[in-house]
Amino acid sequence: MSEEVTARAIELFSNGDLDGAIEELEKQIKANGTVAMLHHMYAEFANMKNMEAQDDIIPGGKIMMSYKKAMELDEENMEYIADFASFALECRRVPVAVKEFQRYARRLEIEDIPIDDVLYNASRNLVDAIEVMDPTRQEAMVQPWLQQALLWSVAALGFSKEEAIEILQNEF
Repeated sequence: MSEEVTARAIELFSNGDLDGAIEELEKQIKANGTVAMLHHMYAEFANMKNMEAQDDIIPGGKIMMSYKKAMELDEENMEYIADFASFALECRRVPVAVKEFQRYARRLEIEDIPIDDVLYNASRNLVDAIEVMDPTRQEAMVQPWLQQALLWSVAALGFSKEEAIEILQNEF
């Protein structure tokens, strides 16, 4: 069913009509509000439109609610969690982003999947966000976030925290 209700929006998007795709998704959401993919796709396209315009044409709160609705309707979809967390980080909603990326990381762990590119990129973007908030990176509020970013980046490189500490303490 998901493919049927998203087909027209995908076609419009493929033909370069982002506005038409967003309008089509809005119509489909009204008629098929329980289809998680519609909400996720709407959030992705709306975010794309805002990034393209370098302005909030579609309110960030509306985009965030679309991501949340998609996650509510399909709690097992890791892509939805990762995309929502990335959007929250783009909006400088760091506590929300960290919480959702941690949830994503727990899902990876449950499925016995090592830290992936999503968390590796999140670690870099998280450090960037921290530097905007606190260029010295010394405030107590940012320390747990900084530690989390470092843990994800080290793990994505294939090292445990202990292995990284040992390597970094060695003299060359």
